[in-house]
Amino acid sequence: MFLPNNRKMHPSSFIERKNRFILRCQLTETKQEITVHLQDPGRLKELLIPNNTIYVSYHDQPHRKTKWTAEMITKPDSDMLISLRSTLPNQLMKHALQNKALSDFNHLDYKKQEFTYGGSRWDFLLQGENKPYLLEVKSVTLEKNRIGYFPDAPTKRGAKHVEELTSIREQDIYQTGILFVCQREDIKSVQPADWIDPAFAHVLHKAKEAGVDVRARSCKVALNGITLGEQIPVQI
Repeated sequence: MFLPNNRKMHPSSFIERKNRFILRCQLTETKQEITVHLQDPGRLKELLIPNNTIYVSYHDQPHRKTKWTAEMITKPDSDMLISLRSTLPNQLMKHALQNKALSDFNHLDYKKQEFTYGGSRWDFLLQGENKPYLLEVKSVTLEKNRIGYFPDAPTKRGAKHVEELTSIREQDIYQTGILFVCQREDIKSVQPADWIDPAFAHVLHKAKEAGVDVRARSCKVALNGITLGEQIPVQI
């Protein structure tokens, strides 16, 4: 499954991160310094290195405080691209689920995106032969020695979602699942980052024990779009 990118990509050099969602970069072509919106709230310390190449897109919209958006970044000392758009995995998964492009989810029918149940909003509602299925998608960008780790920063909201999915699964009304989407091609397995957020690692382990599906997929990122990769193991 390939999700095209129709935005024009402008290469730039990273200068500094002013806060969680704002970067300062310099356009490669014009040398102009620009303020760039960053979707990904993770730490990204291994990627946001001075002079590393970031591809940005321009948006001339009146309501926007910043006209530029960070789209992807190169892995240091490499030309491999990593997506910085945290909403991209959900867009990719929507297309994949609707077109039954995921072999491990082909037995389920796509019903709805952003479905509210139990006081929380879930990424996808699917329908199985006997029960409906709630699926939550998590974006992975942190990599060490070809292992992807989540989360990149402590996430109370993420842990709460996992606990709720576990509770819903134990009620036996819905099936539930978590899908880690790695927005880079060099990851061969996924693990919880227990040194960053031990609470998340603990509730994820409990979720798997309770029967919550925990899966992961790799992706290949290019300037013209992102391609869904193979299923990879989650080690908990």
